Formats: sequence, C-alpha cells, structure tokens
Amino acid sequence: MSILTVKDLSHGFGDRAIFNNVSFRLLKGEHIGLIGANGEGKSTFMNIVTGQLQPDEGKVEWSKNVRVGYLDQHAVLEKGMTIRDVLRTAFQYLFDMEAEMNQLFDKMGEASPEELEELLEETGTIQDVLTNNDFYIIDAKVEEIARGLGLDEIGLDRDVHDLSGGQRTKILLAKLLLEKPDILLLDEPTNYLDEQHIEWLKRYLLEYENAFILISHDIPFLNSVVNLIYHMENQELNRYAGSYEEFLKVYEMKKQQLEAAYKKQQQEIAGLKDFVARNKARVSTRNMAMSRQKKLDKMEIIELAQERPKPEFHFKKARTSGKLIFETKDLVIGYDEPLSRPLNLRMERGQKVTLTGANGIGKTTLLRSILGEIKPVSGEVERGEHLFTGYFEQEMKSTNSNTCIEEVWSEFPSFTQYEVRAALAKCGLTTKHIESKVEVLSGGEKAKVRLCKLINNETNLLVLDEPTNHLDIDAKEELKRALKEYKGSIILISHEPEFYQEVATDIWNCESWTTKVF
Repeated sequence: MSILTVKDLSHGFGDRAIFNNVSFRLLKGEHIGLIGANGEGKSTFMNIVTGQLQPDEGKVEWSKNVRVGYLDQHAVLEKGMTIRDVLRTAFQYLFDMEAEMNQLFDKMGEASPEELEELLEETGTIQDVLTNNDFYIIDAKVEEIARGLGLDEIGLDRDVHDLSGGQRTKILLAKLLLEKPDILLLDEPTNYLDEQHIEWLKRYLLEYENAFILISHDIPFLNSVVNLIYHMENQELNRYAGSYEEFLKVYEMKKQQLEAAYKKQQQEIAGLKDFVARNKARVSTRNMAMSRQKKLDKMEIIELAQERPKPEFHFKKARTSGKLIFETKDLVIGYDEPLSRPLNLRMERGQKVTLTGANGIGKTTLLRSILGEIKPVSGEVERGEHLFTGYFEQEMKSTNSNTCIEEVWSEFPSFTQYEVRAALAKCGLTTKHIESKVEVLSGGEKAKVRLCKLINNETNLLVLDEPTNHLDIDAKEELKRALKEYKGSIILISHEPEFYQEVATDIWNCESWTTKVF
C-alpha cells in the first residue's frame, strides 16, 4: 500500500533547477536511503513532502490517517520545559484521549441505562488504544529512549533552553522515535551522535517495522539500515533495490554502459555528417545524403550528465611553529560547573590528535579552552610560539545574508573576483552555488564555503570540530586525504572512525577525563 505518492515534481531556486518532473512512491515498511551530492536537493525534497515548501509544479499525496514524523533541526523548544517534558509531548494525543475518557466517566453518574452502555463501549475503546500504545508505561519508554541516545547523561530535568544545538537535535530525535509514526523522515540524524549512540540508533532502525526515509552521508550507517536507495542527481530521482554498496555497483555499470553508447553514437554521427557533407552536392549521391540527413534528424541524442566539480583541498602552510603546541596544567574545563577532572595534557608539533567520546562531555569546551576562547574553571593552558591557527567550528550561530563570493571576499579583500570564484570552485561548488546567498545553501555547501576560507589562510595548527557533518562522500574523502598530507599539527573532534583513524597519530578518549557519569 502506498503511503506517499509524488507526481511530476519540478522545483528550483531562482534560475537554479533542483528537480525536473520527478515521481516517487513510498510503500508501507520500506526503509529508504535518499542520497546524492551536496546541493542536489535532498533536504528540499524533505521540505516539499512535509509541506514546508510548495513545489513549483507537481503533486504530493499522503494516504489518509498517516502519521508522519520529521526530524526538523530548526524546531523551537520552549524555555522552562525540561527534557522529560518535551519527550512526554510525544504522547500528547494519548493524554488528550485520557482526558476525553475521564469526561465520559463523569457523564456516567447521570446517564440512562442505554446511554451508560454507549459510554462504557466508548471508554472501553479508548482504554484499548491507551493500553496498545503503552500509555501506562510512558515514563519507562521515555527513559529507555533517553538512555539509548545519551540524554540521561545531560539530565532529564535540565531546561532545554540551556542546551547546545546538537543536544537539542538529540531531544527532537528522541521525541520523534517515541511518537512511532507510520513514516519517519530523518535528515542527517547521526550528525550530533557519538559512536555508541549511532550504534544504538542503527539497532533501533533495523527493528523499526514502519517506513522511513533517511538522508545520510555516513555510509556504514546507511548501508546497514536501508533496503532501497533513491539517488538524486541532475534533477532526477532514480530507484535502486538493495543497500548502498549494491547501488554503487549498478550505478557504475549503468554509467559505463551509457558512456559506451554515447561514444558509439558520436562515432556514428560523425560518420553520417561526413557522408552528408561530401555527398549532398553531387547529383548521383544526393538522395543517399538526404536519407542519411533524415536519420541524423530523427536520432535520439544520448547526453552525458555534466560531471559535478570534485573538491580539491590544499591547506596553505604557515611558517613552522615552535615545538610545543600546548600544555595544560591542572586544567579543569567547564562553565558553571566542572566538566573534567584536572587535566595535564601536552601536544607537540606534528601530532594529529583526535578527541573522541560521547556528546555533551566537553570535547568542544576543551577545544575552546585550549584556544583561549573561554576561561577554564581552574588551572591554565600554555600555548606554544608562532601558532597560526585555523578553527572550524561545529555550529555557526549567526545568520548570513552574504553571497558566497562576498563571504570569501570579506576574509580575503586582496583577491580578485576571479580568484574568489576559483577558490570556491576548487571546494566543489558550481557557478550557481557560488552566486547564491550562503543562507539558501545546503548544510554541506555551507561547510564547503567555510572550508574554502580555512584552506586559503596560512596555518600550522588546524582545530576541527566535527568537520565531516553534512559533507558528501567525495568531499569527505578529499578532506581526509588533505589532512593526512598536511604538514602542520591537527586537533580533531570526530565521531566517524573510518574518517579519523587514518589521519590521527594519537586518539584521546575524553570519557576517561569527564566528570559526567555513564
């Protein structure tokens, strides 16, 4: 049975087409991976099917009474609500039913025998719905999901207003899973999860009996939970049965077949054109030339899709730093309360250190304390000499009305417009993206603009906080290569072992220092 039907969908932003006549059908219980390079329109597609965006053309039809759950990373959480309060709102419809049932009980005192029978039947039906939907064990369900995603470590009685963007996304994901909708729409759910919670979500989705559409650039995760791939490329949406690995094999084979057919047709076209050119003027061969020309006119020309620009990252190296990068003496990090025990850490030139560990234990706080952006609770940090630091922050808080060109130009005023465009193109952005405003770009394209600024500054120390969030596969692979090649020092926070294991010379597990209880 079809839950969602999308017919003849076309959409674009300005003169940039995203979809052209796309159709799509989602059946009950299908586990779909929605994939494509940054900027191909995956999040736009989600916004259209959830009704947050009206398409230029086409129809989106949901079947009746379908409960849709969408992980919206921009949802607002009210100040004054605790994490537990927010999670309990997943069951609001059941609380409403309980209130309705209690009103029916109140009516029973004054009801006639016939009315009483009707009321008893109605309350019985509601009672069954409440029981079947785990209403009487809501708190246990809330705690189970909170534990799975690590929210119990933050504290279920914490005000949601005090939390980081990543922690808020975790809460929205937990609420969504508790709602158990008929279809889950998940846009990059692993971005704010650490390895252990990604593993938990993987198990959860494998056992999920309802349908879901998942956007993810985390290939091992995607591979293990989906049974269908929908691939977005060049304004088209194509369906492939099986895992991501199976999709890749079929996709490569189709690409090679198309290229071979294109080559063969181009040779045939060249031959026909040559024959026509040589023979159309001669009376004896004019008819043959005309029939060849007709064949040319009727021919359905095979077109190869334009290759997307592949990103190239080459970090500019500053002068060599001193031997010491930083040293901490009894450093205790935190804001209002300590997040770590006293830390005595030392990093020297040439080391590439990855910080791992669960979210919320202070990895970003440690980075910002080392950089001197925030004051420690106690202790001190000694930073080495001649450090030229490039910092990639996980979350950009400010809204941005600049175009990509203006954004890069503001940092490099001496660049010509050609140099700015070339620098952005090298990071894998097309002309259309380069001329767009930063705020209308996808998460991956925004990350590429920030990386463009980073690689064009001279550095000898890179401080990278989850740089692979939102990046597509090509960009992730190229960033890994560039970091392995980088001659300076690196401090990296990452939750993707397949990314950091080849880069890091040292892995520091922050869970061994944290004051948080696991």
